[in-house]
Amino acid sequence: MKSTGVVRPIDQLGRIVIPIELRRNLNLKELDPKTGKGDKLEIFIEGENIRLSKYKQGCIFCREINDLKEYMGDKICSKCASNISK
Repeated sequence: MKSTGVVRPIDQLGRIVIPIELRRNLNLKELDPKTGKGDKLEIFIEGENIRLSKYKQGCIFCREINDLKEYMGDKICSKCASNISK
C-alpha cells in the first residue's frame, strides 16, 4: 500500500473527505443528484487498517464479478445464467 501523505479528520457523523486529486486519479465519479448514479466504495477491515475499494457489483447469485450481463436491473454471470436456463 502506498502512502499519499494526505491526512483527513473524521467529522461528527464519521465522514472523511477524499481529496479531488485522489478521486480524479482513481476515476471515482461523484453522486449525480439528478440520476442518483455515481461510484460506490466498499469498506474492508485489515487488522487495524481500513481499506476502501471501488465497488464492483457481482452476480446476484454467486457474487462473481467477471463476465456479467444485466438482466431486469440485476447482474448475472454466464455460469448462473446457464444453470438457470437448464
